[in-house]
Amino acid sequence: MAVDHVEETGGGTEAVMAAAVAYYPVAPGVQLNVRSGPGTGYAIVRVLPEGATVPVYCQTPGTTVTGPYGTSSIWDRIGTGQYVSDTYVRTGSDGYVAPRCS
Repeated sequence: MAVDHVEETGGGTEAVMAAAVAYYPVAPGVQLNVRSGPGTGYAIVRVLPEGATVPVYCQTPGTTVTGPYGTSSIWDRIGTGQYVSDTYVRTGSDGYVAPRCS
């Protein structure tokens, strides 16, 4: 099952944030669409395979999404121009676990 999720951020470099980055698993059985912006209307830049683990460089509010881990407006930046909904990433929290994207 492919699902859509993303979020936009406006800055910060991964090199600066790399020291504090944590990796988290994507929900089991999910092939997760990674999008170029903060919603399903943005282009899919790649699809994560089942069993993927992603870095969360920063988080920011965006479109509210319901997924395996609840309903949230938090989006995770997993790379430059790459966003997924936090509701598909098992961070162990309903809140922010990384710095806000700037």
